[in-house]
Amino acid sequence: MNALTKADWPRRAGLRALAAALGEDDIRWVGGAVRDTLLGAEVRDVDCATLHTPDRVIDLCREAGIRTVPTGIDHGTVTAVLDDGPVEITTLRRDIATDGRRATVAFATEWREDAARRDFTINALYAHPATLEISDFFGGLADLEARLVRFIGEASERIAEDHLRILRYYRFQARFGSQLDDAAEEACADMAGTLKGLSRERIAAEILALLALPDPHPTTERMRARGVLQVVLPEAGPGQVAALGTLVAREAEQNVAPDPLRRLAALLPPSPDIAEAVAARLRLSRAQRARLVSAAERKAPDSADRHALAYRIGTEFAVDRLLLLGGDTRPLADWQRPQFPLKGGAIVARGVAAGPQVARVLQAVENRWIAEGFPDAGRVEKLLDEELSAT
Repeated sequence: MNALTKADWPRRAGLRALAAALGEDDIRWVGGAVRDTLLGAEVRDVDCATLHTPDRVIDLCREAGIRTVPTGIDHGTVTAVLDDGPVEITTLRRDIATDGRRATVAFATEWREDAARRDFTINALYAHPATLEISDFFGGLADLEARLVRFIGEASERIAEDHLRILRYYRFQARFGSQLDDAAEEACADMAGTLKGLSRERIAAEILALLALPDPHPTTERMRARGVLQVVLPEAGPGQVAALGTLVAREAEQNVAPDPLRRLAALLPPSPDIAEAVAARLRLSRAQRARLVSAAERKAPDSADRHALAYRIGTEFAVDRLLLLGGDTRPLADWQRPQFPLKGGAIVARGVAAGPQVARVLQAVENRWIAEGFPDAGRVEKLLDEELSAT
């Protein structure tokens, strides 16, 4: 008996309906759902491999009343939209040609042939939808038990097919591995230069996924030592990698949830210009870029008054800066940003002509209000009186 027989997800109504529509002997659950169940981890997405061609999958699902979306039709993938979550259904494939960035594939008819083109043995476990019997063609079950992330076949050949597998190896090793595969380590180091040919978006996605893990520090140290990190993030020198380790420890100590952007900031020198350049190179979103630059603007005086800092730049940005500076974020855990109880109209009503003078008085009162720890409206009125008297 394996852990799949006790899991809830194989019994979902939507998955059972999908298996009935496509034929239980013609599909297998594969990949992360099978792997994570066997490890006792939470299952988020369920993927399906099938003997049917994409057109046949669409027809069979339509006949069963299951809506599909051709999300990756060129590579044999159709997504079934189920009430209990979408499922990617991919026809068995084999690679015809690869250039390290993309592959030309042909449909296959053998489960083992499909498994042979996958990256790691722990990702090539197939489960029958009815019996939940596992098909393991390359020793993935033993590697799971040993917590070993191992390429299928020759590591260099798998990396040559898709250079991104270098970063995927480090991410999977950080998540699942407790021992190193020397062959994989050497191949990743030898072929690190091939990462330069990948799209920036793919590299960014892998870096952020790695940094989102509970403790990516040992892995980033190893990537640096092997010459891999320098290829994708040359700004991350030894000091920055050490800073990441310190940040991870502070997050745990202060019970702050890990955040990949904050950790990326730790891997960069505290320079807004560098943060801007890295954000542009990795094609980060506007919001991600703003956060990275804010973290890079950290200076020791910013941590003097946590609440004032959080009021001015936002709690999330303040937490980033404080953690990177070594400050205590716990006073901000349940803090709500107060509303400044003064508007420009109230200043005009006191006889100040509308225009720049109103803005100057408003800002002066707000600065004093912040410095005094956000007192009530009565105190703000007195502060306003004092500013108007002074002007």
